[in-house]
Amino acid sequence: MGHDLIRSEKVSGASRVGRAELATVIEFLRQGDELVATRLDRLGRDTRDVLNIVHECQQRGAFVTILDPHVSTRGEMGQVILTVLGMVAQMERRFIKERQLEGISRAKAAGIYRGGKSRIDREMIFKMHRQGLGPSAISKVVGCSRMQVYRILLIRK
Repeated sequence: MGHDLIRSEKVSGASRVGRAELATVIEFLRQGDELVATRLDRLGRDTRDVLNIVHECQQRGAFVTILDPHVSTRGEMGQVILTVLGMVAQMERRFIKERQLEGISRAKAAGIYRGGKSRIDREMIFKMHRQGLGPSAISKVVGCSRMQVYRILLIRK
């Protein structure tokens, strides 16, 4: 199995939102090409997304192959197996979310839940704003989006 192009992205397979590499790869697929993913959950965790990705690849005359477990749309049963595995991945994701919410509820009941860790130094944003810097300049220094700066500044008012 030879690969002419290998691309990767560090984005969750939970949604296609923000998956620019995947969109680029699908756009460049041609007749007889093969999209290879290490695992099905790397391709997508929602059955509909997985099936849509497979459909888009097939529309371009390309195949989809998952390495673990080894499944390919080249074979007769590949589409069926991918559908079943996609449903299992989606169910697993739902179970994970349910367990996470249960854990958060228990932690809140026990008074030990503090929420997620803040990734942005809010005090630095307020200080720079007081010094006269605008949201664009602040976002570049802090390393976040301008919208996040606006939201933080609005909360303070």
